[in-house]
Amino acid sequence: MNAATATASVFAPAAAATAPGAVARPRVFLLSCGGTGGHLSPGIALAEGLAERGHRAILLISQKKVDARLSAKYPALRFAPIPGTPFGLHPGVLGRFLVSQGKGFAAGLRLVRGERPDAIVGFGGFTTASVILAGRLHGVPVALHESNRVPGKAVRHLARLARRVWLPPGVDLPGRAGDPRVRAAAMPVRAEIARVPRAEAVARLGLDPSRRVLVVFGGSQGATPLNQWARAAAPELAALGVQLACVTGLGKGEAAFTENPGPGGAPLRSAWIPFCDDVAGLLSAADLVVARAGAGSLAEFARIGVPAVLVPYPQAADDHQRANAAWFAEQGGGVVVDQARIDGLAAQVASLLADETRLAGFRAGLGRIAAFPSLDFMLDDLERIVGSRAAR
Repeated sequence: MNAATATASVFAPAAAATAPGAVARPRVFLLSCGGTGGHLSPGIALAEGLAERGHRAILLISQKKVDARLSAKYPALRFAPIPGTPFGLHPGVLGRFLVSQGKGFAAGLRLVRGERPDAIVGFGGFTTASVILAGRLHGVPVALHESNRVPGKAVRHLARLARRVWLPPGVDLPGRAGDPRVRAAAMPVRAEIARVPRAEAVARLGLDPSRRVLVVFGGSQGATPLNQWARAAAPELAALGVQLACVTGLGKGEAAFTENPGPGGAPLRSAWIPFCDDVAGLLSAADLVVARAGAGSLAEFARIGVPAVLVPYPQAADDHQRANAAWFAEQGGGVVVDQARIDGLAAQVASLLADETRLAGFRAGLGRIAAFPSLDFMLDDLERIVGSRAAR
């Protein structure tokens, strides 16, 4: 039995009464996935999969710019904004959170009554709770997906209301070990995240395909410490023959090229990109990526097969990025560097880029990560849930 077969056998659900995809009629799903790219991206992936099976999905998103920007790329999908603001203990933040959750609950009730969904799927974040509660009030089955290796507040507190909770492989909810409603499913990845030829991808960035490319990626909103490191390290990396492409994040600088002397004095470019609409192309161009450790980014690195040096965001809730990064490294997808040690990162990056044997080992590890069950597993499971509901 190979590794992929073994993985599938461990995480496969019990056999269904009908074959996967065999559904009596198209179903309607509400997908609550707004607030960050890490929540919205898997929601889009699930909506694409549902549409391919003839179902209809409505993606409930926040009013943040990152949601508006990403959702605009998918005119064939339906999006609806839901009021919501992040949780915090500061009185002002908490007050805004409670008011927005009330508005979100009212909006969720209107959607549930108007659309009569067959199920609701929540991906965590501040838009999830109000919609889940509105659905449960009307008896709509609920499923939750947690992509991080430390489940967030929304998933932890709403799990008791859910028919299904999908967690990363090897992760349990506190007090729920052995619960048959909790199943392992990796993060679903959008269909567009697929490798393209490297030379084409590098050319899209305006860089030289004959030179190594380091991508610095702090997620859809960028990461100021990574941006600062990239700007400081660009001359040293150029001198070693390494080109840079850094996604800075919206509002953290304009799109630009800079040049520094490369080996022999010839100029090498660095590309500074406020927001990347072509993640597949960006990652396909990379020989190595320096990045935060959000679960969405790690799933995309595995899909494309690009090794990573991960710098976990130290203020992430429950330190979940450190847990994500540690697991990724254990699986063989890359290495982890603490943000406090980032000043010495340029030499480590150069060493890795010069070691093709080690890079090949990372790419093998990424293949194992990509083999974990994700989108099709979740789609089959959802169809079982709504099918069993219709049968009662």
